[in-house]
Amino acid sequence: MYTLFQIDAFADKIFTGNPAAVIPLEKWVSDQLMQNIAMENNLSETAFFIQENNEFYIRWFTPISEVNLCGHATLASGHVIFNHTNYNNDQIIFNSKSGILKIRKEGQFIILDFPASDLEEISIPANIEQALGIRPEKCIRGREDMMFIFDNAKEIKSLSPDLRFLKTLNARGIIVTAPSDEYDFVSRFFAPVEGIDEDPVTGSAHTMLIPYWSGLLQKRELTAKQISSRGGVLKCTNKGSRVEIGGKAVTYMIGEICIH
Repeated sequence: MYTLFQIDAFADKIFTGNPAAVIPLEKWVSDQLMQNIAMENNLSETAFFIQENNEFYIRWFTPISEVNLCGHATLASGHVIFNHTNYNNDQIIFNSKSGILKIRKEGQFIILDFPASDLEEISIPANIEQALGIRPEKCIRGREDMMFIFDNAKEIKSLSPDLRFLKTLNARGIIVTAPSDEYDFVSRFFAPVEGIDEDPVTGSAHTMLIPYWSGLLQKRELTAKQISSRGGVLKCTNKGSRVEIGGKAVTYMIGEICIH
């Protein structure tokens, strides 16, 4: 029997933000079992964590594979630890496949401290205009994702990409982004190769978005919105080799997984 929490991350009310499943474990179970649970949950991410003394170890699974980093499910895990366990500190240290990840409470916000992604401008892939419906201004490659820069938020909102084409690009996920009148920048995120057509709010994508827009706008602190159908607002800080990504979270459901 395992307890399952479903948390809406980067949200201040349920039915918004990005839903993630969080499952605390006393010890690791098999990779296959974690993958089966993630597939059964059918959310973009399911996070599993264990605690050893004051340190935590975290892993993330999409419905079809394990990933090296996930922002919203890490924020959701922090929400579970801060609100549904006896943990009394204001900071959490997660050990992960992407190294040390730090989380802290700051008022109603949970702040993720993640490594920033390196950015490399590359040539725009052939036929990308047909895939996205409009030609981007730039293409930036990061650690695992590819980011396309557009002129304005309306272009981002109206995109209806050809997901089959996006699967052919050599990237975990595809970020589209533009400046905004209401926020410093907006974005959307597609990861069809990971079984996620469009992710509602993607913390890990902001390890690319924050350094890029911080440099372009010459601002260390930024406010961003991912303009998916559910949407979510992120509080962002560029700290050089690391970025801080802040958001709120709410508990939607607490249940039990019955495995016989």
